[in-house]
Amino acid sequence: MLTLKQKISAIPEGAGALFFIQIFATLGFAVLYSTLVLYATKKLNFTIRDATAIMGVFGAFNYGLHLFGGYLGGRFMSNRNLFVGGMVLQVIGCACIAGGSIAQLYWGLAFFLTGSGLNVTCLNLMLTQRFTPEDDRRESAFLWNYAGMNLGFFIGFGVAGYFQLQEDYPSLFIFATIGNFLAIVLAGVNWKVLGDLNSPLLEVSRTQFKLRFALGLVVLIGLVPLIYVMLQHAELSANLVMIIGVTAALVLLYLAMTHRDRRERNNMLAYLMLTAGSLVFWTLYQMAPTGLQLFALNNVDRQVWGIEIAPQWIQNINTFVIMIGGPLIAIWFDKLRARGWNIDIPRQFSVSLVLIGAGFLVLPIGIRLAGADGLSAFKWIAISYVLQSLAELLISPVGYAMIGKLAPRKYQGLMMGNFMLVTGVASVLSSYFSGMIPEATEGLASSTNPTYATIFSNLGWGSVAVGVLLTIAIPLLRKLIKDKPITPTATVAAQV
Repeated sequence: MLTLKQKISAIPEGAGALFFIQIFATLGFAVLYSTLVLYATKKLNFTIRDATAIMGVFGAFNYGLHLFGGYLGGRFMSNRNLFVGGMVLQVIGCACIAGGSIAQLYWGLAFFLTGSGLNVTCLNLMLTQRFTPEDDRRESAFLWNYAGMNLGFFIGFGVAGYFQLQEDYPSLFIFATIGNFLAIVLAGVNWKVLGDLNSPLLEVSRTQFKLRFALGLVVLIGLVPLIYVMLQHAELSANLVMIIGVTAALVLLYLAMTHRDRRERNNMLAYLMLTAGSLVFWTLYQMAPTGLQLFALNNVDRQVWGIEIAPQWIQNINTFVIMIGGPLIAIWFDKLRARGWNIDIPRQFSVSLVLIGAGFLVLPIGIRLAGADGLSAFKWIAISYVLQSLAELLISPVGYAMIGKLAPRKYQGLMMGNFMLVTGVASVLSSYFSGMIPEATEGLASSTNPTYATIFSNLGWGSVAVGVLLTIAIPLLRKLIKDKPITPTATVAAQV
């Protein structure tokens, strides 16, 4: 058995620092993700439709910029420089939002989204570069990194809930500002060990690097006013994201249908079918900071054992289930596979859709059993989050692995970008559904319960239906998905 000292010494230089950097880098996003809609409606008097529209664009821009961040960091600024630059923008953004005005909210979100959208990929790439391709420790390092991210979410949700109960939003956003600033401090302390180890920038001259860095800096700063303008026209921006998403899907369908390699064409068609299912999943999942958050605030009895549960704390149910359930499900699946169970990507996707659908279908039950005040018992939303989290464990970890398995080499970047874009499109769709909720205040749950019941029922049954369709399509998907090239004999037999 290796001693603790030997295990620590075996960690590549910089990997340990990135674990702690990840914790503090996540705090600002956790605060905004869990509080933006509540802050906009309760403090700035936004309508539910306007607040959820901004949240939809928030998610779309954040996920949409991830892919561009890897390109900008690897070819223009270096991942280390872009990560710190992005964190600086996040600090400025949180500080602006703490000012408390609508104008400061828009400018703060513009700064924050530019930073968070670009620097997440850079942090993951810095960790990837600490390991050689054949190093088996990479998977363990990313598990630790994922744990650090979840710890950041846990702290962020916890603090956000505390200040939410006090309605002290300025202090909350100052906390987020300090947390993100500490990520910059940690990056500065570990500056030398976080340098890029394998990127195109290492091959250019010092003069070329300076020119590229200057251009990258112009792009980084120029994105802020662009996103500010798009946030001012949230519905128009959301429609633009939807158009881009549909266009990307049609382009991929065309490329799949015209691709010459039959095995790769079949894999691409399977990818498109599974990605359509994932769109349904992420649409429901992205309801957490919008419709579900508002439901928890106004329509749920959040008194548990004499303690008032803040809406943000409910989201930590997801954090607990992911951190505890992840390893347990991995062990369980290994045992089932050893017994001959075929637990593959199509089956996991279909079960995931049924589970998250069930997570929404329990909410109308709670509404029907609500008390005289119209408030649903807390256990129903808790059960909902547990089911949603179990669904996430089945679909999220295998999503990116699916791309590595099904994407032809020359389309890997395009298909990865499309998969990330799906999450952004889902964020916009979830904002549409959340925007259907009529205006209400705490204490008037009965006025919005029928609308919530209808929305949750439709979303739940829709997800279950898609899950059932994917289950029926499992034989077809398994036939399409092939790891090895189809031999000429097999091709002839298939054509006959």
